[in-house]
Amino acid sequence: MKKKIVLLPLDERPCNYIFPNRLFAHDDIDIVLPKSLGNKKQPADVGKIAEFLRSECKNADGLVLSVDMMLYGGLIPSRIHYLEADKLKELAALIKTLKKENPRLLIYAFQVIMRCPDYSSDDEEPDYYETYGKMIHMAGDVIHRNRLGICDGEDLKNILSQIDREKLNDYVSRRECNRECNYLMIEYVKQGWIDSLVIPQDDSAAYGYAAMDQEAVRIKIAEEGLMDRILMYPGADEVSLTLLSRMVNQIHEKKPKVYVKYASEASKAILPLYEGNSLETTIKYQILSAGCQLTDSYENSDIILAVTAPSDKMAEAEAQPFISKGYCVERNIPELIDFIKLRIAEGRIVTIADNAYANGGELQFIQLLNQNCLLDKVSGYAGWNTSANTLGTAIAEGVDCYHYGKTAGHMSFLIERYIEDVGYCSVVRKNITSDLHRYGMNYFDIKEKDGIISKRVKEELQSFMESYLSSINAAITLDKVWMPWSRMFEVGIDAIYSYNQ
Repeated sequence: MKKKIVLLPLDERPCNYIFPNRLFAHDDIDIVLPKSLGNKKQPADVGKIAEFLRSECKNADGLVLSVDMMLYGGLIPSRIHYLEADKLKELAALIKTLKKENPRLLIYAFQVIMRCPDYSSDDEEPDYYETYGKMIHMAGDVIHRNRLGICDGEDLKNILSQIDREKLNDYVSRRECNRECNYLMIEYVKQGWIDSLVIPQDDSAAYGYAAMDQEAVRIKIAEEGLMDRILMYPGADEVSLTLLSRMVNQIHEKKPKVYVKYASEASKAILPLYEGNSLETTIKYQILSAGCQLTDSYENSDIILAVTAPSDKMAEAEAQPFISKGYCVERNIPELIDFIKLRIAEGRIVTIADNAYANGGELQFIQLLNQNCLLDKVSGYAGWNTSANTLGTAIAEGVDCYHYGKTAGHMSFLIERYIEDVGYCSVVRKNITSDLHRYGMNYFDIKEKDGIISKRVKEELQSFMESYLSSINAAITLDKVWMPWSRMFEVGIDAIYSYNQ
């Protein structure tokens, strides 16, 4: 019997709105999304969102719910809203209504810990972050360290003297409001309205406002005895895929065993860029959150997760090839490639988390996959944004292949990851960004979703495919390219792979 899963995504970008359906829509699974959402800083209509949820959840089997979309109208609106706590509690009560009207509805929810980025830009933050952003981040870092007794109080006075107090108070009060909503969701889990909750740490760090919120929320979870039902770990844009993986595993009554193969065993201890947890800890959370289980034997595994991370400090993809001991000495890529070849020859599911770099896949690694004709032999690949984003996506691909095999849709999704994660993020984005001044544009504003820039992106991606994906390029049709938020950070891609197994 076909199962109906309602998905309320984090926002309208392809990674949140398109990826889940593209990967997990099958003959026995119907994934239902709202027809329209917001646009970046313009929030979705939460009233219409509520109507959508009330209508679609009445006869649904499961709901993967972004609490930030339900309450604020999206991820970025959650950082800039002026809603009062009482109004947010009123909106949140919809969860109770959905469960009362359909008691069998399985609700997997997620709500992001509000981030505090280490730069001055108002592209995704309040307007004053353009001026005070880096100082606000530093203030949180110093306040946190001061509380822990590892920072001089004079440093705090110096930083606070440079920030407009009204702006800082606005920022802190919004964080407090959002944190209260985190507490409310914890209470909903305790009361049984939510079956499972993920609280992802978006662009997190070891110290600062976000880290302090994480500590407070983690203490609350422990006090309520809910550590096995509420998971906190780095991530955000991959969580819909992760919870859909969990939902699919639950529907099939399976808990796949995942073996992790590292290019460097030392990478287990690194702190990936934009994250505050060790890599090994985050991987364990990601596997658990996806409804899978970790195994220490590849012979006993259902899915093999290959991880390319360096043995020490992670670099940005734009800096590659990064010549350091952590990349070139302590990381054994030839052995990893050999391992992948052998496991594929045995018919095993191998999915790759290419987190060697942040914000893009590794070109040299893709060259090796291409030369060894492995690009379409693996069952999954991801190498985008943060390490956590990459891990969650790669695991989801492994889960999908475990249940449904290498379908046409699965293979097209895989090929899109090469084109976007490596082609766009690691090559084309940098090339075109350096040329934007010619068009009177900048990184954060290219003035269009589908126009001269998307045309150039498509042309350069075609060149990338001819060079780096040459072993499979003849079977790829790059159908459409667009710029979802009219900026350079992300891209939308539709590609079709004519796969012959």
